[in-house]
Amino acid sequence: MTGNALFDTVPRQDHLSLFKSGRPDYQRVVELLDFNKKDVATATNVPRVSVRYDQKIPAELADRFREWAIALNLVAQYFNDEEKTVLWFKTPNPLLGDIAPRDMIRVGRFKKLLRFILNALDENRQPENR
Repeated sequence: MTGNALFDTVPRQDHLSLFKSGRPDYQRVVELLDFNKKDVATATNVPRVSVRYDQKIPAELADRFREWAIALNLVAQYFNDEEKTVLWFKTPNPLLGDIAPRDMIRVGRFKKLLRFILNALDENRQPENR
């Protein structure tokens, strides 16, 4: 990993307004991914009764939301458009086995999805930005 690639894992800005005071806006992340509590519980292996979006959110759940918000913003950084970003997450992708990225998250395959996103962004970067 080059020095520049090291910092490519974090978006340059919060394109989708997913962070408030350094913490993810849990409701907004859920809204963009079109998840319900069952989806969040399945994706995070947190019991459904423990899924909450307030100050008492379990730490591991807050960590997953942070990761998802970063991934959403990385894709938004490429498209520079909220609708296209959401559409990308909801559309089955042949390079992911015809599974929608949001479904990759939902079934617990987020790390694979993140690697895919980072590789795709690296391959699509303009030569002058490398």
